[in-house]
Amino acid sequence: MQDMSPDMKRWQRRTLMTLFIGYGGYYVCRSNLSVALPLIHDEFNLTKEDTGTIAAIGVFLYAIGKVTNGVISDFFGGRMMFVLGMLASVCCTVAFGVMSGILAWTVVWAINRYFQSMGWVSLVKIAARWFPVHRHATTLGILSMSYLIGDAVARAYLGAFIGIGFGWRGVFMVSAVTFMAIALFSVFTLKSSPRDVGLEEPPVNQTNVFGASGEQSRPEGVWPLLVPLLRNPTFWLICGINFGLTYVRETFNLWNPTFLHEVSGVDIKNAALGSLLFPLVGAVSAFLAGRFSDRLKGRHGRIIFPALVLLVVTLTVLAYADLEGKPGLSLLLTSLVAFFLIAPYSFLSGVMALDLGGKKGTATTAGFVDSAGYLGGMLGIYLTGKIAEEQGWSAAFGILAAICGGTAVIALIYWIHHERTPLRTDEVDDASV
Repeated sequence: MQDMSPDMKRWQRRTLMTLFIGYGGYYVCRSNLSVALPLIHDEFNLTKEDTGTIAAIGVFLYAIGKVTNGVISDFFGGRMMFVLGMLASVCCTVAFGVMSGILAWTVVWAINRYFQSMGWVSLVKIAARWFPVHRHATTLGILSMSYLIGDAVARAYLGAFIGIGFGWRGVFMVSAVTFMAIALFSVFTLKSSPRDVGLEEPPVNQTNVFGASGEQSRPEGVWPLLVPLLRNPTFWLICGINFGLTYVRETFNLWNPTFLHEVSGVDIKNAALGSLLFPLVGAVSAFLAGRFSDRLKGRHGRIIFPALVLLVVTLTVLAYADLEGKPGLSLLLTSLVAFFLIAPYSFLSGVMALDLGGKKGTATTAGFVDSAGYLGGMLGIYLTGKIAEEQGWSAAFGILAAICGGTAVIALIYWIHHERTPLRTDEVDDASV
């Protein structure tokens, strides 16, 4: 065990802050569609299936980008990809705001989501090189809060502009300007590795799929990167869990304001503001889960399975409760969904990706896991909109409960399997992140 130097601690805090603000900023140019959706519906008389299609194709490109950009990040480093994704997303957001028509919106939104996929995979690549093993769950829990708090702040921020009279095009322009400012901040404060400032990187988790070679920051080639990962059964179980949980998460990310507006009778402005409770509660859940997991030395299954059982129960109540004209009860139930969903979700492409991928392949691991998840998310966005349109919100939530029930079974298998593997190694003292 060795103590971290004051310089290392200072740079870790700076890196954590930059990644937190930077990835939170990605949501200014992602949550804008959800916030502006009721306004777009009113102006263009779109159906839920129309907008579900736009969002679902975007998620499909996002899933593809997770794989390709994860591999690229492992070969070329995290910092360049993190900033490039920001700048490209700003350009796409401006384009969306000046265009009209389902085809144009679908194409531009899909391109935006592809470039946005650079954010998380490059973030975990940077985190793998900056933070010690025994703080991985806490660190990734904090960084998971970035997209949850970023989502909540983005919804409140953009909702406020709607409240003072901005139309949906104005919301997209505000998103672009704000994200550009965050990108410029990140350019000057972010480093890929401690080596860039004359410091040593913390040792890798020796239980990663690459063994001792996981200490290398750059893979030897594509096949040496992919084969050990694809042969690992834990990897496939994690992908299966992420498929189900992202199905639910993306559904709530897109449709929560619309559900609150249509079922609970909340006006459009307050529906946008009310929907921010979902990511805020999720942020608390992610942080608590990360702290608890570090104390359990990475035994994530002890948290994941019980949380999913409670999630199934909550979604079942949402499906069968009478929520018409009851915004308080609706917000309570959707907040409980967030609490039981985000704790396990935050592990999958975060600390679990670091556990499996080491420094060599953590971006690729996160990319594949997230890609599997967003294939589920694509189906969730489209099918939930279609089912809600044709059969109502009760039927839509019933399907979500069934999806989570199947996911809980996979989580139980993962728990049993993971309990038989060695505890993660921990060779560095507290970094005080």
